[in-house]
This record gives sequence, C-alpha cells and structure tokens, in this order.
Amino acid sequence: MKMKIGVLMGGISSEREISLRSGREMLANIDTERFDPVEVVLDSRDDIFEKAKGLDFALLALHGKYGEDGTVQAVLEALGVPYSGCGVLASSMCMDKDIAKTVLRQKGVRTADWMIARSLEDFTRESMAELGARVVVKPNSGGSSVATFICDGYEEARKGLEEALKYDTEVMIERFLKGDEITVPVLDGEVLPTLMIKPQKGGFFDFTSKYEEGGAIEEIIELPEELKNEVNSLAKVSYEALKCSVYARVDFILNDGKPYLLELNTLPGMTKTSLFPKSAKGIGLSYKDLITRIIDISLKVRG
Repeated sequence: MKMKIGVLMGGISSEREISLRSGREMLANIDTERFDPVEVVLDSRDDIFEKAKGLDFALLALHGKYGEDGTVQAVLEALGVPYSGCGVLASSMCMDKDIAKTVLRQKGVRTADWMIARSLEDFTRESMAELGARVVVKPNSGGSSVATFICDGYEEARKGLEEALKYDTEVMIERFLKGDEITVPVLDGEVLPTLMIKPQKGGFFDFTSKYEEGGAIEEIIELPEELKNEVNSLAKVSYEALKCSVYARVDFILNDGKPYLLELNTLPGMTKTSLFPKSAKGIGLSYKDLITRIIDISLKVRG
C-alpha cells in the first residue's frame, strides 16, 4: 500500500501565494509509483487538525508564520504525523532573525550589526548613527523580502520601520552591506553548489526578483578555493548551530571579499524558479529526485 503524503500549502502568512506555488510544484513531482500524494491547503490556524487526519506523512510547502516558525511542526508532532524539513526548535530559531544572528555571532559567524525595534519610539537618531547612514529594515520573522526596505537616512528608515511594523511586532534594522548575494543549500548535512544571485533590475533580491520569471540571474558559481572553503564551513556551522535537519538554505552577502550571514531558510521556496532545486541540479539531482530525497531523509530523521 502506498504511503499517503499530504502536501501542506497555503497558510495564513503574507507568503501564502508563494506557498501555493511551491506546493503545487512539489505535488506535481512526487513519485506516484511509491507515494499517494494529496493536496492539503491550509486556510486557518485550526484546520490542520482536521486536514492532517489520515496522512502518513506531511510534505511541507509552507512559508512564513504558522508554517516556517515551528508552529505547524509542533501540531504535526502532537498528531503523530511525520513531516519534512527542520524540527520545531530549528524552525522557530531560524524564523526569528534576531535569535539566529545572536546564536551564530557567538559561533564566530560574521553578520551585519543590527537592532530590534518594537515601535517607532525604539528607533532613534542615535541608534541609526550606530548602524550607519544606510540600513536594511525588515520584519524580524518575515520572509520572501516582504516589507523589506533599503533606507538612506533616519527619516527614510523610520518610514520603512512604520511599514514593516504592519507585518510583524518586531522589526530588524540592520547595517547595510554592499556586495553580491550568494546562497548555499544544505541537504542532509551536505553542502550543495553555491548560487550567485544578481537581480536583473539592480538593487537587492526583492519579492519580484525572487518569484518572477527572469527577475534575477541565479547561477551556480565556483568561488576561489579559500573563499569556497570558508563559505561552505560557515554554512555547515550555521546549519548545525541552529539544530537544522533534512534541508535548509543559508544566505550570505559577500562584502569586501568576506561572507556575512543574512539568514537561514528552513523551508526554502520550491517553485520552478527557486534556488534550492537549481543548486541540486548542479549535482545531477532532478527536481523529482530532490523531492524523493527530502521525503526519505525526513522519514529517516523522524519517521
């Protein structure tokens, strides 16, 4: 009898539409000779209790809050349904950028200076001066570059903060670092090929660059040996320090030739334009085989 796999998608975060795209792409590429896949669209916080019934395994295609933050993972554990990707602790730590950066800085991983604001009053001209004339403002627990702004000067940063507070109760204000963005996928503890990300319209890797066809040039690159070794080492240190399992994606920016951690994604996008499948292809792993690997590794971890 085939294992019944529910692809959980949708959810209630600002990244719902991207989750639906990821989920339907994953659903279409599950090995139906081994598995019986079903679409499971979550529309509220509570419907998982009903919709997860009868599943042998949950393949998670959720993004953002109540999906990537450990909440759904905790519910599935309580229901006794094994699921894909990182566990509850890793998911919650990586989702909270402040916690993740604090832990990783203690481990010697470079990351830009930052502060957390919970209101406009928390952000003063003095705190802006400590971070520099240009900052990045983003929800502390957000993703897909939703409500993320590069701001010049205090007044512009304050406007960015006001907007980002509509999406999260905590907002990260981070020193801006100029450089090329790279991403390092990790699958079952193995570092996959590094991708360089160059938005077609310049600027940073925003929502449009990430999800529109041709929005960015995303290519596997071969870094100089010393830099490659450092990047791969930092990716593994980050993955292990935050208790990740199965798979995750570690994002860096190269500033003056040195890698600085941006964030970890515990449920990276899995649309046809997404970074993780492109990297996996670099080691000869097709999209369909990647999905099978994720299922098999997850079952080994918590089946």
